[in-house]
Amino acid sequence: MPNSRGVAVTSCIVTVGATARILLGELALASPIGLFGVMIKVGLTETLTIASGLAMGAVTGFVTGVLIIVVSDLFILPGAWTPFIASIIGLLGLIAGIGRRRFRIETPPAFALLAILLTIVSEFLQNLWVSVFYSVPISATVLAGLPSLFTALANNVILLSTAGARVVALIQQAAGGYSTARDPWRNRGQC
Repeated sequence: MPNSRGVAVTSCIVTVGATARILLGELALASPIGLFGVMIKVGLTETLTIASGLAMGAVTGFVTGVLIIVVSDLFILPGAWTPFIASIIGLLGLIAGIGRRRFRIETPPAFALLAILLTIVSEFLQNLWVSVFYSVPISATVLAGLPSLFTALANNVILLSTAGARVVALIQQAAGGYSTARDPWRNRGQC
């Protein structure tokens, strides 16, 4: 469980993620309809959620993902999808936090692999939700969601593989050295 500094850091991460999602969402809404699905996937929501889970654990990662979606949807357009998408994004932080205890995710290839796996999980679950909610065949939603998948993959892989280790270390440092017994970044210093 994070201390008060951890809560403050989590609040800052949620603020940055929600603000970026709101601004990019407004930009996406102003774009031509064909670009909306691609532009809405450019952002920090999944990346910050994964980094939060890696830095401060599964519960904090889940809470970060859920709050980024809920807070930003209050300003964009909340709907029936909000709790489901929030849970899916929170799940990424949860998995990242659990994965951090099981595997050593320290190198750019490890961050890239994690980004690929979690982005595919996220996109599949979001497509599954659309399929169930709107009674559309899953194959159609997956096919229609391919541009979003590729955009999210590029976004998460580039950001996590280039800056992931440094961002995780900065989050841990800002949170007051938050660590667990098997924390791969503990006492590592600069990345």
